[in-house]
Amino acid sequence: MSTFTAPQATGRPEPAAPPERTARPRPTVTAVASWLVAGLFTAVLLAVLGSVLVAALGSAWGGTWLPSGWTLHWFRQAWNTPGLADSLSVTFQVAVADVLLALAIGVPAGYILARKSFPGRSAVMLFLLFPAILPPLTYAVQLAALMYRIGLGGTLTAVVLVNLVPILPLVILVTVPFVEQISPDVENAARVFGADNLRLFLRVLVPLLMPGIVAAGVLSLVRVLGSFELTFFVSSAKTQTLVVTIFGAMADPGGPPAALTAAMTVFYMAIALIGLAVSLRFSNPAQALSGRAHGAA
Repeated sequence: MSTFTAPQATGRPEPAAPPERTARPRPTVTAVASWLVAGLFTAVLLAVLGSVLVAALGSAWGGTWLPSGWTLHWFRQAWNTPGLADSLSVTFQVAVADVLLALAIGVPAGYILARKSFPGRSAVMLFLLFPAILPPLTYAVQLAALMYRIGLGGTLTAVVLVNLVPILPLVILVTVPFVEQISPDVENAARVFGADNLRLFLRVLVPLLMPGIVAAGVLSLVRVLGSFELTFFVSSAKTQTLVVTIFGAMADPGGPPAALTAAMTVFYMAIALIGLAVSLRFSNPAQALSGRAHGAA
């Protein structure tokens, strides 16, 4: 009869099993195509921006891709160009005024449209789409005629008002889905603890809506900085924004050289980038782009 003998411990640790290798998923055709398209778009965008910067820095060209000399002369001359400083000041004033007004009016309006049900709500939402999606030229002439009829033509007030027309509906349409993601229980709890409507909006809803407010502000800022038709029809020589000034310089056959116009364009690009950086400083860019509020249900 055979006996079973237990294995004796040798005092040596048993070798660990080799870690299992996880197979990496193969990239799909859709993912590869998406990355290629995104890469090509980024490369073209950087090439366009880089070509403007190179043109503004070039002092002499010899028929090559890059200039044979570099200089900052065009930037100094652009800064000293008559009317450019006024255009920069007007651009800053119009952008700040329009974004603040659009947010001050559009965020409460978006909250009301998201929370209240009333007859014709769908028609109102559809009506708000028109100024945001229609080409500005379709209503720029009528707005300009109205501004001149009431005596505001050529003033800074007219420039602010006409540029408010397309961005106010944009702020409202961006705000509505952010409000809908916040549970009404949050507001009910705040009211139970004694918060009135103003305190509820400023101390509870605004922090929760901050990603949406930043997203709406950034979109509005970009729209105002790029607005040409609306500003062109109602502005005067003293109330032109930078984009209108650059257009006037480029459209003049005997106007400034191309390098000087490129330097002016670099100033325009810098304003847009600074405004974008300042806007995104107050919120997480990932949340602003994904459209998720902090207090979403």
